[in-house]
Amino acid sequence: MSAPLVEVSAISRTYSMRSGMFGRAAAVHAVDGVSLTIARGQTLGLVGESGSGKSTTGRIVLGLEPPDSGEVRFDGKPMAAPGTAAWRAQRARMQMIFQDPLGALDRRLPVATQIREPLDIHGVGTPSMREDRVRELLRAVELTPAHGARYPGALSGGQRQRIVLARALATKPDFLVCDEPVSALDVSIQAQVVNLLADLQAQLGLTLLFISHDLRVVRQISNVVAVMYLGRIVEIGSADDLFARPEHPYTQALVSASPAPGRRSASRIVLSGDPPNPAARPQGCAFHPRCPRAIARCASEVPALEAVASDRQVACHLVSGAATRDAA
Repeated sequence: MSAPLVEVSAISRTYSMRSGMFGRAAAVHAVDGVSLTIARGQTLGLVGESGSGKSTTGRIVLGLEPPDSGEVRFDGKPMAAPGTAAWRAQRARMQMIFQDPLGALDRRLPVATQIREPLDIHGVGTPSMREDRVRELLRAVELTPAHGARYPGALSGGQRQRIVLARALATKPDFLVCDEPVSALDVSIQAQVVNLLADLQAQLGLTLLFISHDLRVVRQISNVVAVMYLGRIVEIGSADDLFARPEHPYTQALVSASPAPGRRSASRIVLSGDPPNPAARPQGCAFHPRCPRAIARCASEVPALEAVASDRQVACHLVSGAATRDAA
């Protein structure tokens, strides 16, 4: 295993939410003690329902938001202070691919101008070298230089996402955070963009944090998968092993709902209710009100994320010997 490029240590982020003009402010723990390690050239898939804290985690890892506690280290060094020369150099090595390509692009500018923008900001090369780099990037994402003269509204959804990818690659980054990068695209186009991203990763040695609620896509591109529920990691392990043998009841439900050849619909685990309000997190394990296997301990004690195998960590009382004794 290569050395980690990204190390996330116990990061937390809390927001204050007020209900109505005169309502009392409540603390919302969007991210709560999340730790992750992403090796060079690896793709870590981060999955979970909407509101689980995936996107907030991605923004913190990228340095777009500061954590309230914990630390993010990139290439062995802590994230630099925003606005410093070290921060600008670090930001050139990490980029983001957004969910909505049309929202990520300026409709008033030709897309070639927008691809060149990171090169202008970081002062990369001469103007002619930047133009050459734009043409090179367009070819890399399987578009032609003619596409560069077009405006975002004149392109298809798949073409716009390729433009966003080209812009993210402009400064030759080492690390990409992909936040639901294909969820706004048609299924057939999704496959094309994911395959292109995998090919570029292999060619350029990119390291990816791939955030998605679509387990089918995550399984296709990820080496390691982390499952989030209400701001916490509940399971993490190698993609093949986790999808073949999920341990946490929440992971089991997600995997059972993901289409797979030969799987019968009768085997799907249907969870009762919706995820709890983040401002009123249940005591103990946050998943226990929806868990079909919950025991008394789950309602009172928060499970720690513990190793259950050499490449698997699970936060669940049900996978420990103590859980068996409590159930008895």
